[in-house]
Amino acid sequence: MIAALLANAHALPVGVKVLIALVIAGVVVPLRIARYRRRRARRTGAGAPATAPAERPRTTRRSVLERVVSRDVALVASREVRERLRGRLFKVGTLVVLAVVAGAILIPRFTSGKATPPRVGVVGGLSAEVRAAVVSASRSAGTAASLVSEPSEAAARAALERGGVDLAVIDARLVLVKTALTTSDASTAAAVARGVATYLGDANALASAHLTPQQAAALRGAMAVPITGLHPSKRHRTLADATTLMGIILIFIVLQQYNNWIIFGVMEEKGSRVVEVLLSTVRPLRLLTGKVLGIGLVALLQAAIILAFALALAGAVGSTILHGAQPLHLLGIFVWLILGYAFYCWVYAAAGSMIERQDQVQAASFPLAVPLTVGYISAIIALSGTSVSLYSQILAYLPPTAPFMMPALVGLGAVTWWQFLASALLCIAATVLLARGAGVVYRRSILRTGTRVRIREVLARSA
Repeated sequence: MIAALLANAHALPVGVKVLIALVIAGVVVPLRIARYRRRRARRTGAGAPATAPAERPRTTRRSVLERVVSRDVALVASREVRERLRGRLFKVGTLVVLAVVAGAILIPRFTSGKATPPRVGVVGGLSAEVRAAVVSASRSAGTAASLVSEPSEAAARAALERGGVDLAVIDARLVLVKTALTTSDASTAAAVARGVATYLGDANALASAHLTPQQAAALRGAMAVPITGLHPSKRHRTLADATTLMGIILIFIVLQQYNNWIIFGVMEEKGSRVVEVLLSTVRPLRLLTGKVLGIGLVALLQAAIILAFALALAGAVGSTILHGAQPLHLLGIFVWLILGYAFYCWVYAAAGSMIERQDQVQAASFPLAVPLTVGYISAIIALSGTSVSLYSQILAYLPPTAPFMMPALVGLGAVTWWQFLASALLCIAATVLLARGAGVVYRRSILRTGTRVRIREVLARSA
């Protein structure tokens, strides 16, 4: 896969290359740092005298980074990364997602046939002028349109309604289509309609002016005749929409899978009493931070593998499914994948600390999955609509649903950079508050065994 990606790297946009480099750096650098800290700790422990542990506490003021990403956090995160990468669930889950991505790329590539040549209804006789207009427009669109004579404008409208023709030319003065054209409509019929309208507009302008050939050549850029639709226009699906949809689905799958890993991992450590051994050497907040950080790195690695595989396969088979996506759209999906995991991981970890049996997982995780599912479904609906509702705009700024709705609005082109930044800052602020609250719940619940801990009991202890 990596060889295929490197072989097709020259065909990728610069923004996509930068995005891949950032993803790889975001995975490799933390792992390298954690490995370096572990080796350094081993060397220090092997060569230190017996009184070294008593000299470890420092009285000097430590930076915020040292307090959060300490050696204990790095060791716990490394342990989580090793366990998850060795697990069958990671390998099988990655293969399943890669198979789905491969199907989404290969099936449209090899099953899409050639577009059917459009049928053009003509009212007012098949004159040489109309024939020339249709032939010229068809050649420009890469097809060969067929002409059908219609007795009247009413008959042409009826043929459009039932699908007998794709467009109609009325007395060389008007072009009718069933649905009004938009700038994003790149269908063959739309291209022929635009070409016929432009050609007839030029011809009508030149004929009414009685100009010499030299003067006619100077006026070839005359305004096209109007293209009128029988029904209001609809927003056409584009390649950028398809990429945004795949990104939202990826965010949902990754958050579901790795949040479940967190709640199961915390629950298993509590039920087996392993956490009691860990807490004898590691502080609760550092243990919790290391766990969510390690699982997050595995999630980031899986997302990077899926993205690299999709780009490599699309480039190898000549698929255009990712060519319509702007690099900023891909970057936005990647950013909200990180923000979404950072928001939900603390809540699931706190929920896992309040249970100790597997039959309690569903009851504890269901309330947490509700906003996640609502955000996912609402984003899919917004992406398939023709306009952005106020409901969608509100969900884009709520931290539980923003990881899904904001990428959808970015794909639709309905947000500006400052709106994107404002939503991200709100999500980060909410994540910080959740992390502090989750640390309190984890510390007060993780050692309580024998029964499920209720949230009201945890809050009562803080009162």
